[in-house]
Amino acid sequence: MAQAIKKQALGRGLSALLKDPENDIKSVADKNADKVVGNIIELDITAIEINPFQPRSNFNEESLRELATSIKELGVIQPITVRKLEFNKYQLISGERRLRASTLVGLTTVPAYIRIANDNESLVMALVENIQRHDLDPIEIALSYQRLIDEIQLTQEQMSDRVGKKRSTIANYLRLLKLDPIIQTGIRDGFITMGHGRAIINIEDQDVQTEIYQKIVSQNLSVRDTEALVKNYQESLKPKPAGKPKATSFEIQEVQKNAFTNYFGTKVDVKVAGNGKGKITIPFHSQEDFNRIIKLINE
Repeated sequence: MAQAIKKQALGRGLSALLKDPENDIKSVADKNADKVVGNIIELDITAIEINPFQPRSNFNEESLRELATSIKELGVIQPITVRKLEFNKYQLISGERRLRASTLVGLTTVPAYIRIANDNESLVMALVENIQRHDLDPIEIALSYQRLIDEIQLTQEQMSDRVGKKRSTIANYLRLLKLDPIIQTGIRDGFITMGHGRAIINIEDQDVQTEIYQKIVSQNLSVRDTEALVKNYQESLKPKPAGKPKATSFEIQEVQKNAFTNYFGTKVDVKVAGNGKGKITIPFHSQEDFNRIIKLINE
């Protein structure tokens, strides 16, 4: 939490820097430009205009309201990206849903990454350097990877070369961004680890994700416990194999028992179990009697 407060204060400090006409940053060569590239800055929403070339024009109102509720409770987890047009005026590059939802809940500022003229390579260097830091949480690292994809159009293979990480490692970080925002916040605040997150991400239903997250926190479950919990849930979704039909029992009528007795000339015992299986017992009293019964059977 202290880390989040520190970042928020830093973002506001940089916001004040950008509002100073004497420090109008237009290029990476300008003074204090290095403080802007790659950092999160709190911007006034009124200073941001929507990109007129934004291909997306329709936004699902229900989905927007759900995002607004999330932002009201948790804040804007993933900053928007803007490009600087002129002094204290910016144009949105990505994050229009977040910007709209922030406006819905009455926020006056929003965390943003600012792109400035000829900052492409500088941004790559800043993000790569940022990823190498040891004090970043997994979600921050994932967001940095996502920015390299969205803003610089780097492939995972290219990122692997730039940051010195395996492609699979990068993919694992990026998958965390598919988690419910509540769970992402839990990882950022240290309530659960990246290992917990990687286990939960195997569940597509975000409501179930949240239920498992709450169990992890309340019961202090380990990563292994979480993996077992997820496995049990997934097993419960598989269709149950059809069992063998059970044989139904039946009753032997007295007349049927008598038919055996009359045929073999001795009291025959017939028993039937509940599964329909049974046993016929034919008693004999001597070897002669036994041979007689055998002869009857062979006839």
